[in-house]
Parts: sequence; C-alpha cells; structure tokens
Amino acid sequence: MLGPMKVTVLIPTLNEEESIGLTLDQIPRSPDLEIAIIDGLSRDRTREIALGKGARVIEEKRRGYGRAYKTGFKEAKGDIIVTLDGDTTYPAEKIPELVKLLENEGSDFITCERMTKAEKGAFSMTHRFGNWVLKVTMNVLFGTRLKDSQSGMWVFKRSILPKLSITSDGMAMSEELKIEAFRRKDLRCKEVPIPYRVRVGEKALNTWKDGFRNLIFLFKKRFGPGSLGPPETY
Repeated sequence: MLGPMKVTVLIPTLNEEESIGLTLDQIPRSPDLEIAIIDGLSRDRTREIALGKGARVIEEKRRGYGRAYKTGFKEAKGDIIVTLDGDTTYPAEKIPELVKLLENEGSDFITCERMTKAEKGAFSMTHRFGNWVLKVTMNVLFGTRLKDSQSGMWVFKRSILPKLSITSDGMAMSEELKIEAFRRKDLRCKEVPIPYRVRVGEKALNTWKDGFRNLIFLFKKRFGPGSLGPPETY
C-alpha cells in the first residue's frame, strides 16, 4: 500500500513498444495508484501495450517533453505525482518507497539523482560530461546545489504546481521544474540518489542538440525578460 494519498505515475512516451511493457511491469500496483502515459502519437504499439498493462493513455498531439508533462499534470487524478521515462532506466519498483519518503519527511518535492548509483554503461562519457556542464551552470546561475539537474524522475505533491512557473515545452522543462521548486522558501525539497540503468530501445534524446538547448534555456531563465533575479534572493 502506498498510504492514504492517491498517487499518479506519469510517463511520457513516443515509440516505446520495446520498453513500455517492461517499465509498467516494474511498478508495484495498489488501489491508490493511477498509471498514465502521455503519448506523442507513437507510430508503433506503445499505446496498445500500455492499455493492456492497465495504464491510462492520454494522447498529446503537440510535440515536446515539457508539453507532455504539462498535459499530464492537468490530467493527473492523484494527490502525489511520480514521473519517470518509459525506457526502464529509472527504478519504477522504488515508487512506493519514494512516496513514503515524501510523506514521512513532510517533503513537497523530491528529485531523484542518477549519477551516484548509475549502472556501468547507463551514461556515455559525452552524456555524463553534458550533464556535468548543465548541473554546474544551473547551480551557479540559480544558487541550487543539485548533483543531477537533468533527472526525469520526480515525486511531488500536485498541490505545489500552481506555485511553479513552468514555461518550457521541451527537454528544459526538467531543469526548470527543479529551479522553480528549489527556489521557493515555502517548499521543502530534497534530492535523493537512485539506481539508473541502461535503457531498452532506441535513444530519443539528441545529446548535443538537446544539451545545447538546455544550456541556452538556463541563461534565458536567469537573464531574460521576467528572469528570476540573483541566487541570493531565493
């Protein structure tokens, strides 16, 4: 059992037929648990497999990682939202443990850190270096102290969403969500290390292209119109 609060697990998908079934099988089931995939009109059997595994399927015609999650946040029925990818990289079996941690410690937002416990081969050297650059840039610009600014597994109370200004529809939404959550003094946020595995299926991320876009976004978020101001104000 996951406790008295309802939980929604959100998984963005695009052509994940090789891995979505395995990912869903790893999630411990409970009457208090809802599983929903936000599918970007996959051209394979992703939606069919997810439905067969008992997941709710939400179709999102507009492209973008952030766009998928914004739609998922609106559609989620749970009091607590858990996110992960559909490629088996994140430890879906630890969802009850992470939810319990959030509840027992009175936290509002948990982001899961992949670097410390990553399996051999889960990150290429290029990917690891790119993550380091983005982490350092984000920590310097926004006064955060995260070890993994790009993690896509979060556990948080749905009630905090109105407090967060999420503008990105792309991959940068992941770092923006953390910036918005950790900068608020009225939210209790923490980073928790998790195992991270080698993915199943084709890689959807373009390391250089998406990494550069995320880097540019950090500077726009910090110095552009409506920027957040210097770190010491957080």
